[in-house]
Formats: sequence, C-alpha cells, structure tokens
Amino acid sequence: MKKEILRKFGMIDDCPVRNVLDRVGDKWSILVITILGENGTLRFNELNSVIGTISQKMLAVTLKTLEADGLISRKIYPQVPPRVEYTLTPLGESLLPAMSSLVEWALVNMPVIKASREEYSNRKELI
Repeated sequence: MKKEILRKFGMIDDCPVRNVLDRVGDKWSILVITILGENGTLRFNELNSVIGTISQKMLAVTLKTLEADGLISRKIYPQVPPRVEYTLTPLGESLLPAMSSLVEWALVNMPVIKASREEYSNRKELI
C-alpha cells in the first residue's frame, strides 16, 4: 500500500496530481482560466481590468505559464500597437468542469470556512 502511494504521489515530476496542481493551483491561474472560460477571448488589458488586483507583471507570468502548459493560446495581431488576445485551448476548456466545481464549492462553503478561521483564531488567543 505505501509503495503504491509513494509511486503514485511521491516524486513531483512523476506525479500528475502534484505537477498539475503546482502549475494551476496558484492564486491567479484558476482565476484566469475561469474568466476566460466565462468570457471567451480577452485581451491582456481586459483580463487585467476584470481581475483588478493583479499586477501586469504577475498577469504576464501567469499567462506565459498557462500558455506553456497548453491551457491557453495567445494570438498576436500585427498592428500598432500590437493587439494580443488570449483564449482557452481545448485542453484548458477540458479543465473548466473541475474548476467550476471548485468555484461553486468555494462560494457555498466560504462562510463556514471564515467562521472556522475566526473560531480557530479566537481559541489561539485564549492559549
């Protein structure tokens, strides 16, 4: 049993779950994928405006990572200034049902999680 678990989840390079979560489980990737899933193709500044709280540098890094993983595609239009659009690839679209489930779960359970955090914080203060 332990050997099978180690083989399945042990090394990040060989573990699909850890590898994928490492890439898309950060603060911004899930949000970008979800926004593109709901809105279709968007330009860089449109994504930046919708998210609001992300720096341009962090958005650029996130988009490059998602593009490298094949989850989004980038189309550059040869004009001045250059127009760049981002769209989910079929692989990125195949991730949407899992993302939607996670988003729905978070929306439903966030009040309970916040209450639990507050209760935990209050208990720690008493110790």
